[in-house]
Amino acid sequence: QHILCYLLRFHFWANDKYNLTDIVRGETNMHMADALLSPAVGGTMWAATAGAIAFCAKKVQQDLDDRKIPLMGVLGAFIFAAQMINFTIPATGSSGHLGGGMILAILLGPHAAFLTIASVLTVQALFFADGGLLALGCNIFNLGVFPCFIAYPLIYKPLAGDRKSPMRIALGATLAGIVGLQLGALGVVLETVLSGISELALHAFLWAMLPIHFAIGLVEGLVTTAVISFVWKARPEILAYSANSRPLGNLSITKVLTGLALAAAITGGVLSWFASSFPDGLEWAMAKTSGQEELAGPEKGLHHFLAGIQEKTAFLPDYAFQANEQGPASEEKTPPSWPAVDTGTTVSGLVGGGLTLLLAIAIGFLFRKRNQIM
Repeated sequence: QHILCYLLRFHFWANDKYNLTDIVRGETNMHMADALLSPAVGGTMWAATAGAIAFCAKKVQQDLDDRKIPLMGVLGAFIFAAQMINFTIPATGSSGHLGGGMILAILLGPHAAFLTIASVLTVQALFFADGGLLALGCNIFNLGVFPCFIAYPLIYKPLAGDRKSPMRIALGATLAGIVGLQLGALGVVLETVLSGISELALHAFLWAMLPIHFAIGLVEGLVTTAVISFVWKARPEILAYSANSRPLGNLSITKVLTGLALAAAITGGVLSWFASSFPDGLEWAMAKTSGQEELAGPEKGLHHFLAGIQEKTAFLPDYAFQANEQGPASEEKTPPSWPAVDTGTTVSGLVGGGLTLLLAIAIGFLFRKRNQIM
């Protein structure tokens, strides 16, 4: 309840102050598109991400149990839903959304967290065309490796420590959230520039990306604080066990699972109507650098092939039912209403959250079963 109230209050304040009429259902396209990447860079990042997944798959076998696996699924569904809500960054004309890697790392441990964020991003790319398939390796690496394996162990854990308090959790989560997104933004810039297929200059792109993602990281830290505080008050043992890579054993987490599942359903099914239509941080930075929020990819080769696959698998592209484009070209479009009550958005939030939950649980049980056999 506190998490949902915070998101609504921040979003209503920002948009009432800066242009409420511009708020419609947002498309969460913060993730990199294939048009930014060369096959060489995209393939290299796919290989690096595959290596990280294999490493995490081996490491989680020591602490995955029948309690933590459902937690992976519910948290994955919550992060999927939360990423559907773009919040306005005041005075910028930009927006951002939750990354979620820090929440997952604190509650699951870094290895299970990485597998969970990979599940979220895979469902988004395959079924909702959010982020390209060539860029999927980059997106998983940028949103998974930096928060889970750098910001969490090097910033959050030393600050929050074993003697947790509301202040220590808030400080650790906020600073770690900022650092994680700053590193992720830097990764996007370097991967794009190294690809060399776009006209985004390094310095200009960098100076556009880092400041806007600092602001997004600040909000990420505040939301992370709200989520972690809820779990800490309900079941503080979850944080301690995850920090020490321990199974949850017989610990009852029904209250936590119920609260997160309810938050995921409400966020994806209802609060997604209130998303900002302002371009997200990446699109905003691209517009500042090149004058275009989106770049067209090559019309042949690997880009075209993967785009064709994604077109077939994405049954709810951009988190909505496909619009009927027929009709008189001169017909004027009706200004969007707010909130943008949309059945397609609601279905996307619920179906996407459900798919993420099933995928994360399936991955968990796969490694749990292997652990039992070994």
